[in-house]
Amino acid sequence: MKRTPKVAIIGGGIGGLAAALALHRRGIEVAVYEQSAEIKEIGAGVNMSPNALKAFRLLGVEDAMVEIGHHTKATMARNYKSGRVIRRQENSAGGLEARFGAKFLTIHRADILDVLAGALPDNIFHLGHQCTGVAPGDRASVARFKNGREIEADIIVGADGIRSAVRASMFGAGEPRFTGCVCWRGMVPMEALRPEDRVMEMTAWWGPHGHVVHYPVRRGTLMNFVAHFDSDAWAEDSWTEECDLVELTDTFAGWNDYLHRLFRTSDKYYKWALYDRDPLKAWGRGTVTMLGDAVHPMLPYLGQGAGTAIEDGCVLAELLATGPDDIAGALRAYEGLRIPRTTKIQAGSRARAKFNHLPSRFERFKRDVSMAIKTRIGSDKTMMQSDWIYEYDVKDAAREVGEGTVQTPDG
Repeated sequence: MKRTPKVAIIGGGIGGLAAALALHRRGIEVAVYEQSAEIKEIGAGVNMSPNALKAFRLLGVEDAMVEIGHHTKATMARNYKSGRVIRRQENSAGGLEARFGAKFLTIHRADILDVLAGALPDNIFHLGHQCTGVAPGDRASVARFKNGREIEADIIVGADGIRSAVRASMFGAGEPRFTGCVCWRGMVPMEALRPEDRVMEMTAWWGPHGHVVHYPVRRGTLMNFVAHFDSDAWAEDSWTEECDLVELTDTFAGWNDYLHRLFRTSDKYYKWALYDRDPLKAWGRGTVTMLGDAVHPMLPYLGQGAGTAIEDGCVLAELLATGPDDIAGALRAYEGLRIPRTTKIQAGSRARAKFNHLPSRFERFKRDVSMAIKTRIGSDKTMMQSDWIYEYDVKDAAREVGEGTVQTPDG
C-alpha cells in the first residue's frame, strides 16, 4: 500500500492555501507555516479566468468564489484619451463561459483567502513562522524558521513569494528583475461613484507607456483600479506603500476624465514596482519543490499570477495522490508537467507589457486595427489571445498523471 506523505507548505497566501486544500481533499496530511501573525491578504482585486475557476471546482470552492466575487460579463480595452472601444470580449453564457466551461470572475484577494482558509481545519496553521531556509533530503527535508523552530517533513513546498527563502536555499538569493514599471492601486465603494461611472465590465485603458485597469469586486460593491506606467523612478516592491493622489493625476495627465474621477474617489493610494524572475529549469531538489511566485513570478498582463499558483497546488496534489511511490520522482514529475506552461505564460506576460504600453501613436494604431480584425474574423475571441490559457483544466492534467505520460524536467 502506498504510504501517504506528510507535507509542509511554507507560505499562507493564495497559492499556499490552494495547495493545502488540494492535498487535504486527497487525504494527505498537510501543515501551513506562515510568517505573519494571521492569515490575511492585501486589499486588492484579482481576476480569475476560466482555468482558475476550473481549479476552484476541483477544490470544491467554485460556488463560494462565484458568490463572493463579481461575474464580469465583458472585458473591454479602450483608448486612453477618447475612450473609444478597441476590443470587447464577451465573458458570459454566449462567450468565454460557453467556450471554456467556467465563468470569468473578479474577486477581492482577501475574500479568496477567507474561502480557502475556511475550508481547512484550523489546526494545520502555524503562524509567526518566517522560514529562513530549507535542507532538502532524498527521503525527508527540513525547514528552519526565524523563531528558532525546525521541522522535518516528507515534502516541503515553497509558496513564500517572489523573495522566497526556500528558493534561495536551493538556487541562491539572486534579486528579482525590475521590469521598469510602477503601479498604483486603489479601492472605491461603488456607491461613492456617480451612477454613470459605475462600470460593471472589466475595463483596460491603453495609452503611451502605460495602462489603467478597473473592475468590480465583492459582489459589485467595490471598484478596484490599478494604474501601470513605465518608469524607473520607484523600485520598492512592497504592496503596502502609501502615496498621494497627485502622483496619479500628474502621471496620467491628459488621460480620460473618467479615470481622474475614479482616482479622486478613492481615499487611499498604494504604489509598488513590478518585478519578475527568469524561468527556472527545475523547481526543487530532493523532497522540496515550489509553486506560485516563489518559482514563477510573472507580470500581471495576462492575469495569471494567482491562477497558475492555484493550478500548481491542484496538480501537485494529484501527483502525490496517484503518481510514483518515489516522492522525489513525483515532485520532479510535477515540475515537468508545470514548467512548460508557466514558462510560456511568463514569456507571454512580458510580451504583453510592451503590447499594452506602446509609446508610438502609429504602433498603437496598428495594434488596434489588428485587434479589430481578429475580433471579426479570428478564431481566438479572447482579449489577450488567451484560448490556450483558458482552455486548460487541472482535471486533464490529473488524467495525464494517471496515464503515466508526465515527463520529468530532464525528459
